[in-house]
Amino acid sequence: MPSQSPIRPKLLKGALAVYPSHAPGAVVSQVIVFQFNPESVKRTLVHRASAPPDKASSPGAAKEDVLRVAGPPIETISMTVDMHASDQLAEPQSNSVVAEHGLHPALATLELLMYPSTMDSRKIEQLAAAGQVQVTPADLPLVLLLWGKSRVVPVKITSFSVSEDAFDSRLNPISAKVELAMQVLSHIEFPASSVGRDAFIAYQKSKEALARSGALGSVDSVLRDLLPF
Repeated sequence: MPSQSPIRPKLLKGALAVYPSHAPGAVVSQVIVFQFNPESVKRTLVHRASAPPDKASSPGAAKEDVLRVAGPPIETISMTVDMHASDQLAEPQSNSVVAEHGLHPALATLELLMYPSTMDSRKIEQLAAAGQVQVTPADLPLVLLLWGKSRVVPVKITSFSVSEDAFDSRLNPISAKVELAMQVLSHIEFPASSVGRDAFIAYQKSKEALARSGALGSVDSVLRDLLPF
């Protein structure tokens, strides 16, 4: 009787969930699943200053505010997403869009996360021309980075860089590497009622729970002797 192969665990793929707005009750309109999970993710955390530079520079303020912060740290995330059309091009009848346009649609989907909607921009300009409102910046969609159960976090795409490595006969890109840089949006960047605010608070609570579960036991006696108090 042939031996049964071990069951492989299901691979969870990273993704970006897109909401048309961050208003309460907003429903996800699009989920962009990574074709291949990035091999590495780089994260950087930087403190938020609790006081303006002129005040923080004075010796008295520095002593008073040394452990004070204005909120959660500013977290940035960067990753490289690989994209290939070879599998789809092997069956062009079943993948007519890729056969016709290559990776252009997939790249455009990511790029548009940095663009305001043309409809919203046009509406604002028309109202301003009619003297009804002042021209104000248009809103971007809300994006949640889905990177495992413990990292579902609202982000803003701050940088998009693509290297297109191969092309078909019509110069459509069929192999590309996209470098994405994102800033995590904390609860202080959102109004009191917001899908993004709720998502960040859940993200921080998950982080706190993970920290508690991984906390070390009691301080070793040798280490305790090193403490000044």
